[in-house]
Amino acid sequence: MKVVAVNGSARRNGNTAILIEAALEPLRAAGHDCEVINLAGKDIRGCTACAKCREKVDRKCHGRKDDLNPMLETLFTADAILLGSPTYYADITSEMKALIDRAGYVSGGNGNLFARKPGAAIIAVRRAGGIHAMDSINHFFLIGEMFVVGSTYWNVGFGGPKGAVSEDEEGLRTMRRLGENMSWLLGKLA
Repeated sequence: MKVVAVNGSARRNGNTAILIEAALEPLRAAGHDCEVINLAGKDIRGCTACAKCREKVDRKCHGRKDDLNPMLETLFTADAILLGSPTYYADITSEMKALIDRAGYVSGGNGNLFARKPGAAIIAVRRAGGIHAMDSINHFFLIGEMFVVGSTYWNVGFGGPKGAVSEDEEGLRTMRRLGENMSWLLGKLA
């Protein structure tokens, strides 16, 4: 099955990427096809509420000419989705928020394209605010009729400077267990 992970960090290879890779390890080991989409360097802006996606019903956003539409089709064809973000002022990055808003709006106007897919949030945080950031992503999953996958603790890894999350052994174990749980659920849904 295909698992798509979105790295919402401005850094392609920072703490969020490390956590995503830890979650993908058991999924790859179980034979799942895994792809990572990096939002770093991409032009993704917020929804304009034009509602053209609901008029045209073609699985595309028509309100902006940016990098989102190819990502949408990748997300819509995925069997499971991981959304990862660093914590910016107790929430997700603006790029991740733009992706969530527009993907959710297009999905809803095209028959709820995310319904019954597993989804999991992955959050990198320096110190605090990670649970609110995780909630922001989980709200997207829940309103999209998705199954939220958890782990042995919150799907959060701690580390300030780039790469520091590699020292959070519990956070990395949590991510690996998250990947195992997602793989198990995919097996049940297959």
